[in-house]
Amino acid sequence: MPEQQAALDDLVRLLDLEPIEVNIFRGVSPDVTQQRVFGGQVAGQALVACARTVDDPNRLIHSLHAYFLRPGDPKIPILYEVDRLRDGKSFTTRRVVAIQHGQAIFNLQASFHVAEPGLSHQIPMPVVTDPELLPDFPTRMAQFKDQMGEWFDRPRPIDQRYVGGSPFEGRGVGDLHQQVWLRADGTLPDDPTLHACVVTYASDLTLLDTVIRPHDLQWDNGGLQMASLDHAMWFHRPFRADEWLLYDQITPSSASSRGLATGSIFTRDGLLAVTVVQEGLVRVMR
Repeated sequence: MPEQQAALDDLVRLLDLEPIEVNIFRGVSPDVTQQRVFGGQVAGQALVACARTVDDPNRLIHSLHAYFLRPGDPKIPILYEVDRLRDGKSFTTRRVVAIQHGQAIFNLQASFHVAEPGLSHQIPMPVVTDPELLPDFPTRMAQFKDQMGEWFDRPRPIDQRYVGGSPFEGRGVGDLHQQVWLRADGTLPDDPTLHACVVTYASDLTLLDTVIRPHDLQWDNGGLQMASLDHAMWFHRPFRADEWLLYDQITPSSASSRGLATGSIFTRDGLLAVTVVQEGLVRVMR
């Protein structure tokens, strides 16, 4: 649909940082009415900043490790300062710090690698319902349309289809899993780094929700405080973010108001493309 492609084009522009000086870039936020910047946006923009300093187009992202240090302010731009740690024969390493109000709000270290032949194995992809048979956002959230107002009709750049019910549907205590089909809702250019940045953005949309599912909670419950603390990703195999990807998520543990979740992202034909791990703050205010 044209409005969905427009939303995806807006996301691509959001990730297209403005160069300010050598190794320094500036990014903005799309919605200044939010209380804080979406974590996936900062992670995606930070990865773009790192990639812009890698001269060899054959060196693609293979891992990133990040910490969310302070809430981002959506009303002002974010500066990204990149440190070129190493340019080796096969690997390139970068570190970037996101800055607002003179303080670091986020840091990320990324490693890029020249693809080479080697051993190959993976965990199997779960057997799940095809995404075309699952409800899209308007269908899934129709009963909440009046409560959501304008936010319900807003075009979304990422199409998400929940396997086995959305976070708004109680699943019962003890459910440690969540599975979501996702894809960029439109067509992206043939740039593998851009596809990696879009998936980095999307990987933060649902993962922390997995932590509260065993307790039959939803993120909009009153008295629930949630925030990403750190985020790590490993990129194993090529993929396209504008084709369906299965995000298979599980929460191994939650304790001391911190919850851990891991995710495996598979291509439609069953290849394990990305592994994600995130720890988040999860406080239940009594």
